[in-house]
Amino acid sequence: MKEQTQQSVRFVTVEPDLAGQRVDNFLRTQLKGVPKSMIYRILRKGEVRVNKGRVKPEYKLVADDVVRIPPVRVSEGTPGPSPKLDKIAALESQILFEDERIIVINKPSGIAVHGGSGLSFGLIEGLRALRPDANFMELVHRLDRDTSGCILIAKKRSALRHMHEQLRTGKMDKRYQALVAGQWPENRFKVKAPLRKNVLQSGERMVSVSEDGKPSETRYRILQKFDTATLVEASPITGRTHQIRVHCLHAEHPIACDPKYGDGDFDESMRQKGLNRLFLHAHSISLIHPGTEERVKFTAPLDATLTNTLKALS
Repeated sequence: MKEQTQQSVRFVTVEPDLAGQRVDNFLRTQLKGVPKSMIYRILRKGEVRVNKGRVKPEYKLVADDVVRIPPVRVSEGTPGPSPKLDKIAALESQILFEDERIIVINKPSGIAVHGGSGLSFGLIEGLRALRPDANFMELVHRLDRDTSGCILIAKKRSALRHMHEQLRTGKMDKRYQALVAGQWPENRFKVKAPLRKNVLQSGERMVSVSEDGKPSETRYRILQKFDTATLVEASPITGRTHQIRVHCLHAEHPIACDPKYGDGDFDESMRQKGLNRLFLHAHSISLIHPGTEERVKFTAPLDATLTNTLKALS
């Protein structure tokens, strides 16, 4: 990115790969650690200029636009999620693959994909702190906070568009492993049930099967049978919130230790086997690489808790 400094005002020329990005989002990557409210304030006051003119926050950048970025003072102290440095450092060891376009990470259970709803720290904030020089870093898709496994991050806007198109057209293949209550039927290969999202008064999101919900489909395959449980592979054909979890419940085989859609007695028996988290893991992801155009597949190993639970069941 070509830039020149003039009395600590910066003039940044937009590279083709960042074309189409909103100027407010662009400023957030340029002014790391600066609160959103301040970014909107400098836009409103006209301190940010594009090609010498004022712009609204929703203005979409064009290649070779010249953006004037004023000097912004941030309160003393390190910006970003400093108390979580140990968590951020641990993320480095979870990276399965990285090149100039994508990162594939084995997300630990218990980390939200991004901060918000009272969380200052999420996976994407952690990765941005690990890679402070990255001009662009965005989630390609999401995983529930309690779900572990493969998640994709785009390091270029063009890569994000490429992978979003694959999600839309079904060219990306995601496989999950879930431990469910009881004996999953040999002849049950899919669950098709429309899902509706409800937000409770507490702000918590709950999803239920409902005739007026969005069409949803998950395909299933048995991996391993135990006396009181089954390890299944679940492949979501659609990508609804909590889809696999609610479809398992709908099939009367809820996932082990699911705090929202689980079965209390089954969960208690699993806790006695050492399971203290939702047993849902995004085991593999296959996609067309946005740079090479070749199909690639990434696999995330199960963590020790999940592995030990399966051993205890055997």
